[in-house]
Amino acid sequence: MNQPSGRSYIYMPIVFALLLIVGMYIGQSLDFNTNYADSDGAEITAEDAYKKIGQVLKYVNTEYVDSINNDELTEKTVNDLLQNLDPHSTYISAKELKEVNEGLEGNFQGVGIEYNIFDDTIRVVTVIAGGPAADVGIMAGDKIIKVDGENVAGVKIKSKDVTKRLRGDGGTKVRVLIMRNNQKQLTEYAITRGEIPLYSVDISYMLDAKTGYIKLSRFAETSYEEFMQATAKLKRVGMQQLIFDLRGNGGGLLDIAVQIADEFLENEKLIVYTKGKSTATKNYNATKKGQYENLPLVILIDENSASASEILAGCLQDNDRATIVGRRSFGKGLVQHQLDLPDGSAIRLTIARYYTPTGRCIQKPYDKGTEEYYKDEEDRYESGELLNKDSIHFADSLKFKTPKGKVVYGGGGIMPDVFVPLDTMGRSKYLNEIYYNGIITDFCFEYADKHRAELMAAGIKSFITDYDVSPELIKLFTDFAEKKGIKKNAVQEKHSDLLLKKYLKSSIARNLWSNEGFYPIFNAGDSTLRKALNVICRNPI
Repeated sequence: MNQPSGRSYIYMPIVFALLLIVGMYIGQSLDFNTNYADSDGAEITAEDAYKKIGQVLKYVNTEYVDSINNDELTEKTVNDLLQNLDPHSTYISAKELKEVNEGLEGNFQGVGIEYNIFDDTIRVVTVIAGGPAADVGIMAGDKIIKVDGENVAGVKIKSKDVTKRLRGDGGTKVRVLIMRNNQKQLTEYAITRGEIPLYSVDISYMLDAKTGYIKLSRFAETSYEEFMQATAKLKRVGMQQLIFDLRGNGGGLLDIAVQIADEFLENEKLIVYTKGKSTATKNYNATKKGQYENLPLVILIDENSASASEILAGCLQDNDRATIVGRRSFGKGLVQHQLDLPDGSAIRLTIARYYTPTGRCIQKPYDKGTEEYYKDEEDRYESGELLNKDSIHFADSLKFKTPKGKVVYGGGGIMPDVFVPLDTMGRSKYLNEIYYNGIITDFCFEYADKHRAELMAAGIKSFITDYDVSPELIKLFTDFAEKKGIKKNAVQEKHSDLLLKKYLKSSIARNLWSNEGFYPIFNAGDSTLRKALNVICRNPI
């Protein structure tokens, strides 16, 4: 193990004191008056328990056979302590906290590109409009050869190293040497880093003359404003009803989910409430501001919709305000309170649970441990739940009724009103291999880059409606995949033909027009979206 420096010895008492302070702070803030039993059955106080932890750490540090790295020991001790409570109480290091907050704040400091590493070279996939890279003339398809004079091509660079070199404080400069269109002459650009927006509305467009579609990937600080801009845009082009896609949305900020829900609910309607052992019950209610209280609405969810997604879907379902279509959501309904520590790290401790307006607890059980908790999706598939709604069994105690008498279910997650099984049509081992090994991504980037001008000439609308994946393109792809180690399989290739064509066309479009090109193609034939259209047109809410 690492030998601690003289400075480490100086700070050892501070480290141990910090652990005790953290424990005492948590105990005081949550009003822990609980006593604990020792080995003889006699009760000890929480304060005695904190002292015991400190004594153990001090003993290990002074008497253990090898030297101790106190930073590692401290972080591991705190992390292990929290992990034994529930799956969502966690310790976040100072470095990790910055990255976590970026995703929720909706921006970060950098140059403003999306990239792919292909053939050991950094390739620019998308240049974010209005970002620093766009301002100096960086273009999709450019290859980054050097960063600040250091060679980054042909050196087996990793994504984390690219991020480390290109991200940085706003106002600082980074110099990149670019190869464009495989020309021998390279061009150097000096990019001044700045604030880069992270958008949470992936796409908004019209599915037909009156049905709008919005896909939200997370609930970040900017998500409410993005959502309102998207709905206003769709309303201007004729939206009379909305399909709101929360599939794969792992959640985010509670307040943002509440604000979005408020737009669909009448004044004073309950959105969600929280309740914990040491925290007072808190209700979140709608206000008078809702702009879309009468807009017919369908919400799409799946097994990866969690937390804030479940709060939004649950409150609209319980208030008879939307039809929920898809599969049972993840079941993350624990409320965390963040305690910021002096070194820039933080503790997120579960202090309460979320409940929908009818009284359903969103949180699924976690009594079998964290590993089993996160195996739940696999267990759902093996049990048949993702393929057949009759595989889900609810006790009478988990049945609740909405104001209009509709039966909804507790027990963890949000059970949709209209179940849509996982679509396995066209799946094959061959398709899985090429998809999960990134072969489609690599091929489509290379193909789009080589044919960018001709593919974009007709425009995005023509590409979406008229472009066909030809047999010649399929052969180019299967040859490419074989060179990457995925052997051809004519039988499975034929079985997956339609799905493979959709993957290729949508991925090529993403490289040319980003999400605006990708989603209209990828969503075509989507069984859940097709069911949602059927529901909203047949029985508008």
